[in-house]
Amino acid sequence: MTAISVLLLAAGRARRMRGADKLLELVDGVPLIRRQARVALAVTDDVAVTVPVPGDGRTEALSGLPVREVPVPDADDGMAASIRAGVAARRPGTQALMIVPGDMPELTADDLGAIVQAFDPARPDILRGAAADGRPGHPVLFPADCFAELAALDGDTGARPVLDANAARVRLVSLPEMHAITDLDTPEEWSDWRARTGH
Repeated sequence: MTAISVLLLAAGRARRMRGADKLLELVDGVPLIRRQARVALAVTDDVAVTVPVPGDGRTEALSGLPVREVPVPDADDGMAASIRAGVAARRPGTQALMIVPGDMPELTADDLGAIVQAFDPARPDILRGAAADGRPGHPVLFPADCFAELAALDGDTGARPVLDANAARVRLVSLPEMHAITDLDTPEEWSDWRARTGH
């Protein structure tokens, strides 16, 4: 069986929310971070969630779920800190790591499942979710030979340097509608999204 891990990025400070925590916003009555963890657990039993500090509201929202919390004390350094921490905390034998941003409320278990199904250990492409119109987004699944590059990331550009360095092996996986590119960073974006979707 292919050993695929999910790394849910949830250590950011969400400063653009002006005091609110987007990962605790309710989506269908469930805090977003808990919803995202459930989505990930539907496709693998190995889910790691980066958090800024243990014991805050985000960890409370994950209570009772079989996920591994990965504290990121240097989260203010940027998204790369979360990715580095997640890569370091992976289980031995992990063949691929799927990075899922915590603030994308349209991603579903079927979406993550489509990425998992597209992965072939004999042909270790980097798989990247894309919107129905072809725009690349998330999640992104990296095979094991990319782990060293991910562990060396720095700054707040996420995994973009690894994607750029391996552009020839990036394969897009089309996901429905705008699932792969809908992320909500401000109260206004949340309000607009709720009005549009009814969530």
